[in-house]
Amino acid sequence: VRGLGPTLTESGVANTLANPSIELRNGDGALLASNNDWEDVAAQATIISGVGLAPHNSTEAAIYASLPPGLYTVLLTDQNGGVGNGLVEVYQIGLPDGGGERAPANK
Repeated sequence: VRGLGPTLTESGVANTLANPSIELRNGDGALLASNNDWEDVAAQATIISGVGLAPHNSTEAAIYASLPPGLYTVLLTDQNGGVGNGLVEVYQIGLPDGGGERAPANK
């Protein structure tokens, strides 16, 4: 899961979130994971970089999570309370048998 803001300016998006922060919650609303700057957690950063999904800006957020089927919510905010445009991306990395490529999640 990635939460982008500053990178969007490269695509011509104005007024982006300056410092995106994301929260991953389960179907009951319980917090499963959160992140502000994607490189803050070394183990997560290694995995995210290794699959080619590292955000271009160090202030953007990313979470690697292996989740069972179910309902989930991702909340995207600005760490400093700012407002603006942001983008949440959810990826399915590989298949249960370990094969496949990274692809946007379709469910």
